[in-house]
Amino acid sequence: MNTQHSNITLIGMPAAGKSMVGVLLAKRLGYSFIDTDIVIQEQEGRLLKEIIAQEGLDGFLAIENRVNAGLTPRRAVIAPGGSVVYGREAMEHFKEISTVVYLRVGFDDLRQRLGDLKDRGVVLRDGMTLRGLYDERTPLYEKYADIIIDETGRSAGGVVDELREMLTGWKR
Repeated sequence: MNTQHSNITLIGMPAAGKSMVGVLLAKRLGYSFIDTDIVIQEQEGRLLKEIIAQEGLDGFLAIENRVNAGLTPRRAVIAPGGSVVYGREAMEHFKEISTVVYLRVGFDDLRQRLGDLKDRGVVLRDGMTLRGLYDERTPLYEKYADIIIDETGRSAGGVVDELREMLTGWKR
């Protein structure tokens, strides 16, 4: 971890465990935890699915990009929504203020973990399948990641242990 980066940003598909891993990692590092979907909902006064229904996907993505690009945390684990990688400004900002960790989950595992996509506020264009979304986002996650953690067959605790060891070795 670059010493100028006092934050860690977790990126990945919905249900990759960004929130679960993020909370556990924040506790172990003594950092705060920020779920940017909650920040967006608080700033907008609407649920994600309401924003998408009212503004459309492009409108939601613009709001998501703006809110994420404006975050200024210190010593925080940040868990943005899976669609954050569509926002260039947000991702460039996260690269400047944090070490970006991609929590990679295989497609079959992902499909098993996910429930109702629309209820989760997943950004899915009309006619796009989950597979199409996975294939579209994976190269973007890889592009922005400083670290890639493969979660296949691993518990959240095991992922956190590995990340903590990697990050504290670079930080101190």
